[in-house]
Amino acid sequence: MKIAIVHDWLVTYAGAERVLEQMIEVFPEADLYSLVDFLPSDQRGFIQNKEVMTSYVQRFPFAKKFYRGYLPLMPLAVEQFDLSKYDIVISSSHAVAKGVITGPDQLHICMCYSPIRYAWDLQHQYLRESNLDKGIKGWVAKWFLHKMRIWDTRTANGVDKFIAISNYIGRRIDKVYKRSSTTIYPPVYVNDFIINEPTKEEFYFTSSRMVPYKRIDLIVETFTKVLPHKKLIVIGDGPEFKKIKSLSGDNVTLMGYQSFDVLKEHLAKAKAFIFAAEEDFGIAPLEAQAAGTPVIAFGKGGALETVQGLDSPTPSGIFFEYQTIESLRLAIEEFEGKLCEITSDNCITNSQRFSDERFRLEFKSFIDNTYNKWRNNL
Repeated sequence: MKIAIVHDWLVTYAGAERVLEQMIEVFPEADLYSLVDFLPSDQRGFIQNKEVMTSYVQRFPFAKKFYRGYLPLMPLAVEQFDLSKYDIVISSSHAVAKGVITGPDQLHICMCYSPIRYAWDLQHQYLRESNLDKGIKGWVAKWFLHKMRIWDTRTANGVDKFIAISNYIGRRIDKVYKRSSTTIYPPVYVNDFIINEPTKEEFYFTSSRMVPYKRIDLIVETFTKVLPHKKLIVIGDGPEFKKIKSLSGDNVTLMGYQSFDVLKEHLAKAKAFIFAAEEDFGIAPLEAQAAGTPVIAFGKGGALETVQGLDSPTPSGIFFEYQTIESLRLAIEEFEGKLCEITSDNCITNSQRFSDERFRLEFKSFIDNTYNKWRNNL
């Protein structure tokens, strides 16, 4: 089998790149394509230092820093990849990678992190946060996103099989593309977070890049305004750091960016990890559980699949229903009354369901079985 993997863009090592890393572990002989590749020479280990075939966007002025600004040109760019020599094309897509063109004698499998979020159900939030909900620029942005939805829907027809990163994303795929999907949860390096017999301390913890949808402001305000007698520690940096600092009371400690070792130590010692975002999957709650720490999570999105609630015989956390101060406060108080039920062993055991070894086995099995069935039907 000749295999190509097409990734949206290679500029950093984040959630989608963890999945890509394991795909390449499974199929090290695969060729790699990406719209742009600006990975530094010392950060290419996760793609096994492969040569990357890029699109014309790579050569555009200031593309290294402003590649996202060329999004209107990316649908055309991804269609220019000549993949005709491959038996299997695997698109690793949260934006446009699934739009590659394949023929009837090629199998196209899409690992879908989500249909383009800012073009579909998160369009209004994206426009507000980008200050593009009004004026001429706003109308141009809305027109472009309208065109993007048409293209995105059309190109779904070129995918033979969809893999969703969660059942939540599977429902989004069904809603947007009217296509079924198979859920294969992303790899989480849970073994990196295991600490033998950690000593719990009297503080709650959260860590995240400080951007609006992560709702770190909600967590900080809850502790400042209605739980001033409880301690909260926050690790992370980002555009909202100054705003969040202005909301912080004396019981809230903002540590900014920290090394992995510091993060791991705080995860293990925390009374609970608080997660207030609506995520497609959400790696952070699983890293907390791998460290033996319960999770208090907003009860929507991928967290419902990665955290075992109180209705489970082996709960690893608790959910709050609304992204409000009162809802989070009630969840924290309920959590403290259920401490004896939510054990570190429960958390660690649950996290092991999402290991990188498990991902490689499930992913290879899916590709092999799908390819064999497809070949038999030719």
